[in-house]
Amino acid sequence: MVNTRYCETPSDDPAYVYRNHVVALDAGKGINNGEPFLHAAWIGATNPRPGDRICHIGAGTGFYTAILSVLASPGGSVEAFEIDAALSKAARQNLEPYEGVRVTHADATQIDLPPADLIYVNAGVLAPPPSWLQALRPGGRMIFPWRPANDVGLAMLITRTGERGFDARPLMSAWFIPCVGGASTNDHFATEPDSSAAWSVRSVWLTAERAPDETAVVTYKHVWFSSASAV
Repeated sequence: MVNTRYCETPSDDPAYVYRNHVVALDAGKGINNGEPFLHAAWIGATNPRPGDRICHIGAGTGFYTAILSVLASPGGSVEAFEIDAALSKAARQNLEPYEGVRVTHADATQIDLPPADLIYVNAGVLAPPPSWLQALRPGGRMIFPWRPANDVGLAMLITRTGERGFDARPLMSAWFIPCVGGASTNDHFATEPDSSAAWSVRSVWLTAERAPDETAVVTYKHVWFSSASAV
């Protein structure tokens, strides 16, 4: 995609992938592989390390899954989840040469994730399901595109700080297709945050572990975002 429009490359030379343009995975659905510069920043911020157990949600055809797998080697693993059957099949084929990678065709918002050092989410989320937060090991990181309002889209980095509470840091603007099952919710919240309020978030809590207080920026049924540090 160049200037918001799809165009065909002159050939299938892989060199065209290594440019800062998104590549269509399903043009009809508007599904792309993601902007390389953005993912480079995300990968740098989450710092995947050898031995890490990683969950990749919204794996597409496996391009960034492969990169995460290489960074987690040796000794690490990647559990990749893709809800689209055709993309999941393509990812499974593309990732056959990579050790420690498993691709699952599933809605990752509806299943329990395995314990993870890193959860890497490639679809816009209104509120992360509690199961995602609970899957993070101590010190585990999760990065996801947060869409708390129609005109607000941020990359949110969450780190588990201890038994309760998660440090949170907005990194950059980020706009992704919605995550099926995670982009909308029937859980009402008091105030839809504007951009300034969204950028003020510093921690995330499970409501079952700590009730929302005066620092709450936005509250959902199971999760709330706070302007106060988790420490």
